[in-house]
Amino acid sequence: MNRILIVLMALSAAFCSKNPTSDSDTVATAEAVAEKPAYAIVIHGGAGTILPENITGEQEAAYREALNAALTIGEDILKDGGSSRDAVEQTIIFLENSPLFNAGKGAVFTSDGHNELDASMMDGATRNAGAVGGLRHVKNPIQAARAVLEHSKHVLLTGEGAETFARQQGLDTVPADYFYTDSRWKALERARAAEASKTGALLPVDYKYGTVGCVALDQQGHITAGTSTGGMTNKRFGRFGDVPVIGAGTYADDSTCGVSCTGHGEYFIRYAVGHDMTALMAYKGWSVEEAGQHIIHEKLKAAGGAGGLIALDKNGNITMPFNTPGMYRGYARPGERVVGLFGETENR
Repeated sequence: MNRILIVLMALSAAFCSKNPTSDSDTVATAEAVAEKPAYAIVIHGGAGTILPENITGEQEAAYREALNAALTIGEDILKDGGSSRDAVEQTIIFLENSPLFNAGKGAVFTSDGHNELDASMMDGATRNAGAVGGLRHVKNPIQAARAVLEHSKHVLLTGEGAETFARQQGLDTVPADYFYTDSRWKALERARAAEASKTGALLPVDYKYGTVGCVALDQQGHITAGTSTGGMTNKRFGRFGDVPVIGAGTYADDSTCGVSCTGHGEYFIRYAVGHDMTALMAYKGWSVEEAGQHIIHEKLKAAGGAGGLIALDKNGNITMPFNTPGMYRGYARPGERVVGLFGETENR
């Protein structure tokens, strides 16, 4: 009998050494959990032809200051035990109120000289989401997106209906000229001048694909993702990009990651980039870094899609890949902060 027990114990030990749920892996998992940061936040302010030679020292300093200020707003909320939803909303509100970024105050103009704003927010705990499109008078579209998430049976509201809903929710509205900036108007004029006369195609006249986004992981382990944009310079025909399309420009799932995208929206819609990130992690077991690099540098690039994304997973791991020359971006975790504008190797 003792011999039988010895054999069985030996077989059990051999099995556990090859089994993913062996004691050694359990210890490794526990160590990974112990290393998980209390919170994490990552932001972007658009991707595109962002090069040192295209930006003055004063402009670079302004962008870095704005990105740092936005991170501080979100990080302070998370430090104090606040929700990822609050952190994302308040961070994006700050970015929307800055004329530096193509969202809110800094929104670009449509072909007929208007500003039309889109935003979305998704809660990773419930996978509930809210989005708005074509707003012209709501000061902070991300607030409208959150209101749809929390106070509507729907996911996406657009145009006059979305504006009516926002007013019913008591959100701040502004006259159309609040969104006017000289730089965006000049960008529209350049776009009109450069537009291909035969095909009506829109030419890339701005230095970046303007969008702002934020993904946060709070101390309760919940992930929220949000994105806001003024769309594409010289857009027409009621065009919407990826931002208000849940699963394209924004996605969040506590079991995998949260994502916010920026770039040529049509490609992000076609390839369902936001959801593709979580699917690669859930079905293939890829890390957030592997999934992001594959989508941006292989899948989208091969299709001709330009842009980038920010994402963080349930353990606070962060990725910020982009296939354009630059992307306004940054992240913060306890004792760690990074802000970058130019190539991916920049870490300052």
